[in-house]
Amino acid sequence: MQIWTGLGNPGPQYALHRHNVGFMALDVIADMHGFGPVQKKFQGWLQEGRIGTERVLLLKPGTFMNESGRSVAEAMRFYKLDLAALAVFHDELDLAPMKVKVKQGGGTAGHNGLRSIDKHLGADFRRVRLGIGHPGHKDRVTGHVLGNYAKAEIDGLTDMLAAVAAEAKWLADGDDVRFMNDVALRLQE
Repeated sequence: MQIWTGLGNPGPQYALHRHNVGFMALDVIADMHGFGPVQKKFQGWLQEGRIGTERVLLLKPGTFMNESGRSVAEAMRFYKLDLAALAVFHDELDLAPMKVKVKQGGGTAGHNGLRSIDKHLGADFRRVRLGIGHPGHKDRVTGHVLGNYAKAEIDGLTDMLAAVAAEAKWLADGDDVRFMNDVALRLQE
């Protein structure tokens, strides 16, 4: 069993924020792979399903970004899983918009959701980094991250989320390189 967590903030006012792209990714994965209904569990929203032969739980913490680790840690403890079973989908300033990279472990790069998970569980979890690009100056970061995607970005965002969901089988199988390559190929088409 694996737990895939999408990071975001709960509430309709945050739905299109760049900071919520982790939530968006899980929604598209759930739709494309026919996951079950949303259940309120672990201080968040959980959906159960299969991707290929792997049982995957999709978890969207309802605790707000800064406390995401509470929800994730509760689910991990309940299912008695170690960090190898966790993948966290999150927005990444240091990646060009709509680029997707996966890495194991690492720092938090100032991301409060990652910092919270690190605090509750440790840093050695898999991260699915969804690029939102850097606004160019550090004074503009907060507005950029907490701002909605622009209309001109919606087609690219839709394509990226669809590619992530379509290639999720490789992520479930632990083939991060194939996942990244196949997502990149879909986005070139």
